[in-house]
Amino acid sequence: MEMDNNLLTAMVERWRKETHTFHLLEGEMTITLKDVAMLTELPIDGDAIIESSQKPLNGWGQFISERLGINIPEEAEEGRRVPPLHKSMLLIPWLVRTVGELPEDATDAQIERYARIYLICLVGGFLFPNKSGGNMHCMWLRVLLGD
Repeated sequence: MEMDNNLLTAMVERWRKETHTFHLLEGEMTITLKDVAMLTELPIDGDAIIESSQKPLNGWGQFISERLGINIPEEAEEGRRVPPLHKSMLLIPWLVRTVGELPEDATDAQIERYARIYLICLVGGFLFPNKSGGNMHCMWLRVLLGD
């Protein structure tokens, strides 16, 4: 399938980030969960996933470390104002820099870990971006990574 650059440009110009809608001649159009499922080919059938947004007993840093095998520093990197995990928000660009590329001889466990991180980046950085500059609230990690 070839991308139509003129159509893409027109849609970008009609996107209103304040309301997360396209403003078209026919009216406003919102992207739905079904649209996302069609684009990502992820199934949306079944019961809704409802999780608590409360912080885990050991804290978000421990929660993320256990599930992704990444140690999150408590101090900000040089040139940054806040650490990668600040006020229940995970900095997605830090996560991308930390993980890097998947090695060609990766084990199944490494592939699963990379896939989880990829999903976090996809959801937090592209599908549902936050206006805070690449941060993702940790409550969404509970849904993506499980309890």
